[in-house]
Amino acid sequence: MDMLLTILGLFCITLGILGALLPILPGPPISWIGLLLLYGTRAVPNDNKFIWITLGIAILVTLLDYIIPVVGTKKFGGTKKGIWGSTIGLVIGLFFPPIGIIVGPFIGAFIGELIEDSADIQKAFKAAVGSFIGFVFSTGLKLVLGGFYFYYFMQTFWTYKSDIFSFS
Repeated sequence: MDMLLTILGLFCITLGILGALLPILPGPPISWIGLLLLYGTRAVPNDNKFIWITLGIAILVTLLDYIIPVVGTKKFGGTKKGIWGSTIGLVIGLFFPPIGIIVGPFIGAFIGELIEDSADIQKAFKAAVGSFIGFVFSTGLKLVLGGFYFYYFMQTFWTYKSDIFSFS
C-alpha cells in the first residue's frame, strides 16, 4: 500500500507542476495532495504541522493566482473587458502550446481593451502588458511552489525509501 500511495503522490506532484502552466488544473492543491499521499504511508512519520502549513500555502497561492493577473491588468489601466479578454485568450491559447499559453492572455487583454475603447490603442497595449506581467508572475509563483513540493517529496522519499519498499 505504501508503494501505491507513493506512486500516486509522485503522479500528483508532477500533475501539480503541469497545473502551474495549465490554468485548467489547480496546480498547488494537486501538488499538496501528492505530499499528503506520501505522508499517508506507514513508512513516513506523521507531521501534521508540516501538512497544515503546506496546505495553507497551497490555498494562498491558488487564491493569489486569481488575484495577481487582475491586479496587474488594473494596475496598468485595464478594465473588466480586458480581464475577461485575458482569460479568454488564455483558454484559446491552451490549444496552441506553448506560445499560445504565453501570448494568449496578452492578445486577449489587448482585444478586450480595444472592445472597451477602440480609439485608445496605447491604453489597450498597456493593460495587455499588465495582464501579461500578472500572468507570468502568478505562473512563476505556482512553479516555485510546485518545485518546492517536488523537492520535499523527493527528499522525504529518499529518506524513507527502504521502509516504503519493504513488503512487511
